[in-house]
Amino acid sequence: MKIAVACDHGGLKLKNALIAYLEKCGHEAVNFGTDTTDSCDYPDFAVLAAEAVASGKCERGIVVCSSGIGVSIVANKVPGVRCAHCHDWYCAKFTRLHNDANMIAFGEKVIGEGMMQEIVNVFLTTEYEGGERHDRRLAKIKAIEEKYCK
Repeated sequence: MKIAVACDHGGLKLKNALIAYLEKCGHEAVNFGTDTTDSCDYPDFAVLAAEAVASGKCERGIVVCSSGIGVSIVANKVPGVRCAHCHDWYCAKFTRLHNDANMIAFGEKVIGEGMMQEIVNVFLTTEYEGGERHDRRLAKIKAIEEKYCK
């Protein structure tokens, strides 16, 4: 699977571990930066990963900052992206099953490398379960997006 990956300076260590893990698992990580610990602005990088997912260039995306909150907010501003801030496998599982999330966000200061691997594995192997109630809710999300993202 082709995965868009991005971070700011606060998520660099975890992003680098994430890329190594994705490649070890046979996925292609598309790195949208940053690649230094120099202070930078997370919107500049998270939006690139989100655009790659929304356009179909990448199948899924993972963004990282210190808390995971800022990058998830940015990713969710891109129409077509459903990014969940995940800190455990349960959130990753149910955001795929019920929300058909195509991106997740991590906080480097919130989770460690082992938990990141567990969450990524669940996120990438869980399929959307669909069904009338979930499809209805996703349609409502899309309608809200269309109303406000003009």
